[in-house]
Amino acid sequence: MKNTALSHVHEALGAKMVPFAGYNMPVTYAGINEEHNTVRNGVGVFDVSHMGEFFLSGEKALDLIQKVTTNDVSKLYDGKVQYSCMPNGKGGIVDDLLIYRISETEYMLVVNASNMEKDWNWISSHNDMGVKMSNESDNYSLLAVQGPKTNEALQSLTDINLSEMEYYSFNAGTFAGLEDVIVSATGYTGAGGFEIYIKNQDAEKVWDAVFEAGKGQGIQPIGLAARDTLRLEMGFCLYGNDIDDTTSPLEAGLGWITKLAKGDFIDSDFLVKQKEEGVKRRLVGFELLDRGIPRQGYPMVDADGNEIGIVTSGTMSPSLKKAIGMGYVNLPYNKVDTEIYIQVRNKSLKAKVVRPPFYKA
Repeated sequence: MKNTALSHVHEALGAKMVPFAGYNMPVTYAGINEEHNTVRNGVGVFDVSHMGEFFLSGEKALDLIQKVTTNDVSKLYDGKVQYSCMPNGKGGIVDDLLIYRISETEYMLVVNASNMEKDWNWISSHNDMGVKMSNESDNYSLLAVQGPKTNEALQSLTDINLSEMEYYSFNAGTFAGLEDVIVSATGYTGAGGFEIYIKNQDAEKVWDAVFEAGKGQGIQPIGLAARDTLRLEMGFCLYGNDIDDTTSPLEAGLGWITKLAKGDFIDSDFLVKQKEEGVKRRLVGFELLDRGIPRQGYPMVDADGNEIGIVTSGTMSPSLKKAIGMGYVNLPYNKVDTEIYIQVRNKSLKAKVVRPPFYKA
């Protein structure tokens, strides 16, 4: 079990620690609902140092990334971030990731912790272009400072004008007295905020500086449990739940990051054909109309009890005070307002299909 550079800090703060993707991670501090609402209404800090950072550089770096991802990387410019995914050559997804363009010939790929080795091996296996690859995952810590009061909390720490940063852009500047810190206007909560990339040796210093600077905004540490409820309220996919090696980007509703017109890439022929023929199932959002909580793996059925799909994510939404979830259903049950049923402990609970995000600020 790996520790992040901040695991001892979380333990000292009384966090409940759990194994997650091979790391010892904080799942809760004060409780899921309180932490969730802190991020929705104020500002909270997640230690997400378990995420992976790969640096790709060289004249053909763009070509390699174009080949292994679905989105059109040529649309990026310096300081811009792109959400994308990597097809697995069999119609499924290796991982979803963020692509940062540092320069025309240098990129940073941020990947999921649970897929780090798989992703590295996959990209390496397609690197017949002489692209220099460096896996810096063990050297970097990552703080996600999220919530509507984040700008206010962090601005005193940096010479970057946070209020001028566009969503999905990044900048390198002074932060908490350190030079060339990457500050990214990204996150996984839908509440606004920034992600801060620092070297491990500086992680505790930056953590302390962030909490000192955010005192007036009621800043709090937040665990992975609230990260999950926040992302689910936004309808963001979680790898291993809503997308995996068996789900295509088009089935998952990720057509918007699948740029078939960009030319040849892994699975492009398959995806063109799938788009022409139409998918047979789709990832949908739903809310329960009956009392209960949907969980991953619960069957989805029609009014006659015939199985039509499976739940991939589900929770009781702290913001909405209702049970919500996502899952794959056979067509035509994917249409908004379609009545479906979730089987919870042999009971069929009524639900209706809705279009995410569930939470709208």
